[in-house]
Amino acid sequence: DVIIPPAVKSKIKPEKIKLNIVYEDRNLLVVNKPVGMVVHPAPGSKSKTLVNALLAHCKNLSGIGGILKPGIVHRIDKDVSGLLVVAKTDRAHRELAEQFREKTASRVYYAVVKGVVQLDNGIIDLPIGRSIRDRKKMAVVFERSREALTKYKVLERFTDYTLLKVQIKTGRKHQIRCHMSYIHHPVAGDKMY
Repeated sequence: DVIIPPAVKSKIKPEKIKLNIVYEDRNLLVVNKPVGMVVHPAPGSKSKTLVNALLAHCKNLSGIGGILKPGIVHRIDKDVSGLLVVAKTDRAHRELAEQFREKTASRVYYAVVKGVVQLDNGIIDLPIGRSIRDRKKMAVVFERSREALTKYKVLERFTDYTLLKVQIKTGRKHQIRCHMSYIHHPVAGDKMY
């Protein structure tokens, strides 16, 4: 026997928030999320999220992410700006998620880090887990952690900073910020790491 519970209406309210949409069709959209905007409602961020804005913009979003994350296929941190792909249909959501899982879709980030990075290219292949000193932070730890691989390439060196092109082969929470801090080149302006 299978018991299917009744559908639960989303308690997230649509909010008219201006979105920077760089592409949209009937299956998906690509939005440039600004710094300071949380992707979906969470404790401490119940409104003014990207999801609130998307609900006001779109009549339909994929339901695969659940009632708190409609259309959300992947995320970036609140204090990071960048492009996010949002699924309007469940089929698009499944196919996009599969591309991220199979690594046929790639994510590229640009970061200004403190200090002058000496190597032109580098790979940080160290596991990330919850910090034992600060539960809000992630850290390179070897127990209760998950594999994390970050590749970077120096694009330009400045007096006290370096501009990097960064690709992550895994998608761990705070991965770039955590890994760059670990090699003593924290992301410029990042107060946490």
